[in-house]
Amino acid sequence: MNFDFFPYEHLAKEPLFFLFVAFSAILGYGFFWGKRINYGLFKSAFEDLVSVIRPVDQTFTNIGGLIGYHATFTPPKTDPISQVDATITFLPRHSWLWMPISMLIRKYDRLFITIHFRRALIAEGHLIEKGYAGFRGPKITHAERLQQENIKWGTCDFILYFGSETIRQKLRQIVNRQADPGTVRHIAVVPEQQKSFIFMIPKKGNVATCLSPIYQWLPSLLKQEGKGK
Repeated sequence: MNFDFFPYEHLAKEPLFFLFVAFSAILGYGFFWGKRINYGLFKSAFEDLVSVIRPVDQTFTNIGGLIGYHATFTPPKTDPISQVDATITFLPRHSWLWMPISMLIRKYDRLFITIHFRRALIAEGHLIEKGYAGFRGPKITHAERLQQENIKWGTCDFILYFGSETIRQKLRQIVNRQADPGTVRHIAVVPEQQKSFIFMIPKKGNVATCLSPIYQWLPSLLKQEGKGK
């Protein structure tokens, strides 16, 4: 009796079969390599955030497997900042087929930080890097109400939007204090929401360096207690 356990045995001798096996092996290696790189970036970025914020409590949530992570940090009750939310999203390094397309569309990894304040902010203002503003960047809701001017921050060109002379001077202050924005691309001060938003490109080992001076400067944007608008 003749048993044909592998009726397509002849295919295993075809060059295309070996190419398919090799291609699958490369994609498999890429998956684990990309997963390791992205996890290392997440760990570095969020350790830096903890070192800057010094929270009394923190929670971390994975977003869709390998897409990214979200964290919520709770500063001490004596801190003028009541909560910090951070979301990091990655380029799909685990998918070498999608990675080139994603680099064209998204360009880089992204770290979005939302700072919640206990008191009101002085006025609306934005520092946004021109390249980021022009390439799929955020739309400033009340841009028509704000004055704007171009400003150089390190080697980068930024647009400064301001709703008052006070916030203009405050934003210029951080530019003068921190000679280089590093990977920071947008700082937003939004009194209507009693929040500030920071967007930066996370690089391993540099999140704390770029964020720390800004985080220490943020409380200066609060209105003094007992004062009106």
